[in-house]
Amino acid sequence: MDPDLAEKILGEWLAQKGFWIATAESCTGGLIANRLTNIPGSSGYFLGGVVSYANQAKMQWLGVKTETLAVYGAVSRQTVEEMAWGLAQNLREICPPSRLLTVAVSGIAGPEGGSAEKPVGTVWIAWSFNSLLRAEVFHFQGKRLAIKNQSADQALYGALQWMQGLLE
Repeated sequence: MDPDLAEKILGEWLAQKGFWIATAESCTGGLIANRLTNIPGSSGYFLGGVVSYANQAKMQWLGVKTETLAVYGAVSRQTVEEMAWGLAQNLREICPPSRLLTVAVSGIAGPEGGSAEKPVGTVWIAWSFNSLLRAEVFHFQGKRLAIKNQSADQALYGALQWMQGLLE
């Protein structure tokens, strides 16, 4: 699949199925939402996104628990899962979980911020749909913008592959 087409193919698939997507982004800084909205007609399937860069925003806007951040950190399975679930919960009055795919991303784009346990390029991505949740860790290479772009690519590809696997 051509990386330039991930958002277009995902958008067409979501529109065909009558589903919506919303994003909760940290290290990608809104890049996934930007790519989705670059496609004409995306208002028919993209609800919106939250850029929750600071931990306080993750807690206030997405319901990430203080304890989760203290124990596991912002770049963890637990945090992206809570981001994805929290976004879905916040949107349930305007879109039922059975029609909504959420994507959450948190990682270390660098050049600083990495550690031996979580080096630069470590990115967690979670996808939620209905009562299902999937999360995966990735280790991307390159400089900051390359890591952000790889993260957005994987979030979009992963969403399409997971949803198609679930429903087709």
